[in-house]
Amino acid sequence: MKQVERSRSIINDDWRRWIGENLVLGASPQSLSDILIANGVRREEAEREVRMAFSSPYLQGASLAEKRLQNRLKKHDWVLDIYRTLNRQTPDSNLIERRHQLSRDEFYRQYYLLNKPVIITGMLDDWPAMTKWNFDFFRTHFGEREVEVQMGRSRDANYEINCTQHKHKMCLSAYLEMIEGAQESNDFYMTANNSSANRQALAELWQDIGRLPEYLRPDSPDDGFLWLGPKGTRTPFHHDLTNNFMAQVIGRKRIKLIPACEVAYVYNHQHCYTPLDGHAIDYERFPLMRNVQVLDCELAPGELLFLPVGCWHYVEGLDASVTVSLINFLPENDYSKFYSTYAEL
Repeated sequence: MKQVERSRSIINDDWRRWIGENLVLGASPQSLSDILIANGVRREEAEREVRMAFSSPYLQGASLAEKRLQNRLKKHDWVLDIYRTLNRQTPDSNLIERRHQLSRDEFYRQYYLLNKPVIITGMLDDWPAMTKWNFDFFRTHFGEREVEVQMGRSRDANYEINCTQHKHKMCLSAYLEMIEGAQESNDFYMTANNSSANRQALAELWQDIGRLPEYLRPDSPDDGFLWLGPKGTRTPFHHDLTNNFMAQVIGRKRIKLIPACEVAYVYNHQHCYTPLDGHAIDYERFPLMRNVQVLDCELAPGELLFLPVGCWHYVEGLDASVTVSLINFLPENDYSKFYSTYAEL
């Protein structure tokens, strides 16, 4: 009698949804029955529930829809594989080119419209930030301003996904002391996730950032994001929903990039993120990554990196650094309008 009562308490709609989901995903009926039995369900009841689910016309319809969806995904992956192949046949496709003072036409025709990264030199030389900005300047002019930073990142493996939980306010001078006192750390970092607060707190800094009229629209002078942190900061592999310029002002950064057409192989598990560790990719845990093209570069002060939309990138601070990112390109640059996969994949 006790066993019957226990079985009734276990086989509920949650278990039935679990059975249906796993049957659609291809699990064998016997394996599901065994799991139910291991969780205290009587064998006859477990086998009956799985048999009923397996023969349900609703589940059969869902299975057919799942097969069609898989076929559609295979077709999409085939198209992506075409672009992967063509991309690797491009001369020097394994390198991120450095080009000096690219013209507007060269930049847009050869890189922007082809979704191809490039490092541009000589375009930040007239930025006041390049000569004015240093930690003493920040401390003298903005030290008492309250800024927002990401804190406690080292205690959270998903610090970027959980970025809203790590927002912390403090005066800029105290934050600069933390940076200067740390030889190397990823525990604290001022990132684009803090920009809505810091654009107001540090508004004058945007006057020191050049407009880059060769590439960007002049009508969005404050359309940028500030990154400020110690050596050792890491931004995990992710992709943006816009094209992006990384303008390096202070310090150096190492960037690893994966072309957008490699998306089927990068274990994208949620929104724009992947569990890959960009610092040391675990090819045993993620074997498909052996087939992925990973580009590597170092960005120095005064250099401008173009990050194409959808391009996966990992960023590591090699020094205490300041970076400005900009997105107000001349063409339409809001690809979130037709992006919908924000949840778990």
